[in-house]
Amino acid sequence: MYTHEITTLLDLHGQVIDQEGGYWVKMEAWQVPKSEAVPHGIRYSLTLHDPAGIRILGYDNAHAPKNPTKYANRTLPYDHRHRSPSDLGIRYEYKNAYQLLIDFFVDVDKALNLARE
Repeated sequence: MYTHEITTLLDLHGQVIDQEGGYWVKMEAWQVPKSEAVPHGIRYSLTLHDPAGIRILGYDNAHAPKNPTKYANRTLPYDHRHRSPSDLGIRYEYKNAYQLLIDFFVDVDKALNLARE
């Protein structure tokens, strides 16, 4: 049985949220079997897009962080974030679904403030 916080994240699946100025957030989250790579049993992708549709920020666990020298020969949870369109991803320390949403939207606010300057 999932906790309320994970149910909340799952309920957001498919939502697109307008962020004004043509920016938008896309929320995807679905249940998967628990594994070493996905210990919480939730696959997710939370992304912020610019008016042209380019992802400018993202939190996801679709793959391991792509820094092979830093994590060589270690299996880590796949949770990571992309801080720009060209960022290959840095590890994100998943605590729970509520904290994931808080961290993501704090970074959304930061990214939007930078983009609007």
